[in-house]
Amino acid sequence: MTARPVVVILGPRDEPPPGIEGAAALAEVRSADGVPQLRDTLPGADALFFWRASRHDLAEAWEVADRLRWIQTASDGVDGLLFASLVDSDVVVTNGRGIFDDAIAEWVIGMLLGFVTRIPESFAAQRQHRWISGETERLAGSRLLVVGPGPIGRAVATRARALGMEIAAVGRTARMDQVFGQIRPVAELAEAVADADVVLDALPLTPQTHHLFDAQVFAAMRPTARFVNVGRGATVDEPALIRALQAGQLAGAALDVFETEPLPADSPLWDLPGVIVSPHMCGDFAGWEEVAVALFLDNLGRFARGEDLRNLVDKRAGFGVG
Repeated sequence: MTARPVVVILGPRDEPPPGIEGAAALAEVRSADGVPQLRDTLPGADALFFWRASRHDLAEAWEVADRLRWIQTASDGVDGLLFASLVDSDVVVTNGRGIFDDAIAEWVIGMLLGFVTRIPESFAAQRQHRWISGETERLAGSRLLVVGPGPIGRAVATRARALGMEIAAVGRTARMDQVFGQIRPVAELAEAVADADVVLDALPLTPQTHHLFDAQVFAAMRPTARFVNVGRGATVDEPALIRALQAGQLAGAALDVFETEPLPADSPLWDLPGVIVSPHMCGDFAGWEEVAVALFLDNLGRFARGEDLRNLVDKRAGFGVG
């Protein structure tokens, strides 16, 4: 591009993205928080940074986006951004792919170590001044099934293998992979979970993954197995998961995402034994916001120079592809 692009920063004006002032060297910067300001700032804008924003606001103001060609979201998942008119448009979407992989992987390993070393049980007993006895388990030799073998799933698998776990994966299609070996297709999910000690949900939310983990899948799991979800809450039929836990069809769960967030106070998940509830924070490491802004600024420079953008999203598939 020869002229300076116009970019809209969509998010709370009183909490701007840290380091966003660097965008002024690359583009004309506008800011918006809500539909009225979007209607003022979107006309003539070339790009938009989706920062702590609502897709409903953007969808409502979409008709005035007369020149928009690119949207960067700070998130890895794009289900909170995409809507029909955006998907059908020629607007390119990029995401925060790669920012959160290591932090989420460390959280997952922490949960698995907590389960096998009985840390939650020990904390509960400590609060009651109660001395407990019994054996712990080992991660080494157990089998981890990663459902959603993208960058996050791969980061978890690498760490799990270093701890002696066996690794398997389920993806959209059957294929060979350098990290996982043979990836089984999603049509074989129920069969695949039957062999796993830990099942990790690292899926994006798409029409194909909505409630993929249902009563049939949970019934196929071992009663000694644990379920971990760092993907999206709606990939799980939550009532089916609750019933499976209550019935002892699986030993426990570590959940960072839920269909309704915050998790309602009356949800049985809060009090079920063997369940760890985490408030959608497994990837929110200290400094992630600065990293997300740095990625956006790098892409903004590429956009201004007419170069290829990083972290392209397949809008129809509903996830990042590179």
